[in-house]
Amino acid sequence: MRKVFQSVKDVAVFLAWGILSLLLVVLWSGTITAEDKQSLTIAGVSREEALRQGERMYRDGILPSGEPLQAVLEGEIPVDGRMFSCVSCHQRSGMGSLEGTVYTFPIDGPRLYKPMSMMGDLSKSAREKLPKMLLSGDFRPAYTDETLAVALRAGEDPNGRKLNGVMPRYFLDDHDMEIMIFYLKNLTAEMPPGVTDTTIHLATVVTEEVKKEDRESMVAPLQFYARTWGKSRHAARRAKTGPFTEEVMDKGFRGLTLDVWELKGPREGWRKQLEEYYQKKPVFALVGGITTGDWAPIHEFSEEHRIPNFFPVTDFPLISDTEWYTLYFSKGLYQEGEAVARYLHSIEENLAPDLSVVQVFRNDRSGVTLARAFRETRENLGQPLPIDVMLSNGEIVNGDFWKQLVGRHKNSILVLWLSPKDLSAIGGLVDVQDRPGMVFVSSGILGQDLYSLPEKVRSFVYVTYPYRLPQEGKGLKDGVKAWIRNNKLPVSNIDIGYKMYDIVRMLSEQLGMLKGYYYRDRLLELIDMMPDQSYDVVLYPRLSFGPGQRYASKGCYIVQLTEGPHPELVKRSEWVIH
Repeated sequence: MRKVFQSVKDVAVFLAWGILSLLLVVLWSGTITAEDKQSLTIAGVSREEALRQGERMYRDGILPSGEPLQAVLEGEIPVDGRMFSCVSCHQRSGMGSLEGTVYTFPIDGPRLYKPMSMMGDLSKSAREKLPKMLLSGDFRPAYTDETLAVALRAGEDPNGRKLNGVMPRYFLDDHDMEIMIFYLKNLTAEMPPGVTDTTIHLATVVTEEVKKEDRESMVAPLQFYARTWGKSRHAARRAKTGPFTEEVMDKGFRGLTLDVWELKGPREGWRKQLEEYYQKKPVFALVGGITTGDWAPIHEFSEEHRIPNFFPVTDFPLISDTEWYTLYFSKGLYQEGEAVARYLHSIEENLAPDLSVVQVFRNDRSGVTLARAFRETRENLGQPLPIDVMLSNGEIVNGDFWKQLVGRHKNSILVLWLSPKDLSAIGGLVDVQDRPGMVFVSSGILGQDLYSLPEKVRSFVYVTYPYRLPQEGKGLKDGVKAWIRNNKLPVSNIDIGYKMYDIVRMLSEQLGMLKGYYYRDRLLELIDMMPDQSYDVVLYPRLSFGPGQRYASKGCYIVQLTEGPHPELVKRSEWVIH
């Protein structure tokens, strides 16, 4: 004891501090209320885990236990909650939907827990301008945790009225109900990153290898859009003086900013650069974007951070049926490979039964993508797999090559995913014995060089073409060119300019429809609910939308070139060929 305490005084001080510490612990524990303890955990799990489990119930109909959520419909019809999950009607944002005559009310946290009026958020002065017959008071009082549990279990609102018969009644015990209510309270409860009281921050992504003229053609129209957003219609002024909804509009209107995120070096380093940009200045959404490589790193970044990414310019989108946050114009080159497989399937009864299909491609990104799409689609359609001929580096494609290829694969259809250089000697096929009756090539690889295909092969060479035919839509194209010219935009790649114009047009409409509820999932939902676009679309015959559809252009023409020195493209298939 003497080694630790030098005197009786030291012992006394030590004991005094120990007693004081014990008293502080007791006093402090007494000040932790039941509410404080509840805020630390939800149904015995962390808040983060409760949100994750609640989201799974809401979106997938899966209980925290991993079992399917069970429910009944009107008439006591039992249903599997995975088929009747909340998201089916109330949407990911919780802000509801309209399908036929069934209007699904919003169930996001901010609106569940306050009274709902038939007049919504109209201001006092706006109400005074409306006929009294339209002022019906509150439609329902605010929900509480207790009345919300009744609605979920028994299908009754706080007034005791039965909800629409399409609303399932869910079997949720107290533990699972607590998690579900906590999730609904937090659903769409806060503005996402990138939105302030005055501004919506956007960004566009450019990789450094993109040519300067292509970069400018993509960036300039978007910068012009952000700079002039709301000015042409005096939206900022009308937000303060518009009729009926002036207070709502005042709260809702935001200006736009657009940053350019340039990614440098190999793709392995892109993710780190994206994270740094986002940490420095979060954005509400990524708009456009361009790369000559594949979009997967940016796509994955958007999915992880739940950032909408609208219509990047890329031949290599990430192909998936389960992703949510990135929307593409099309599947890019993959769609062309898919189109040839579907076209051959559609004319199968007209083909000789013993025909083989041979696809020839280089071991590069374009060739491999097209070959994979063709093979995967053939397999999905139950068709025989093609014979693959992958050219080695340095292998020359000349007249002898075609003779040897056809000699090895007689009675075949050739699918050539090759560059203009590789196809420069394709005229040699005409003189080859037993030449194939059908040869397919890609306009995505050939570009304008497709018009240089020798006239003597045009009768049996077919071309994938995923756009409107050049001779179509002249009025639309002239209108966009005038818009570019009048606003002095440095757009030299007109096809990119057309795409940016379509982005600006669609995004303007949907941002306006948000009415101040600037939530990422809601913006995506509104785009999903857009009617098909055909009349106003410049490059594509049609852009079609629907819940969870992430490739707006779903078709591709199969075309051929006419004869003569100034050939045109003629359709050999309809637009949607599957």
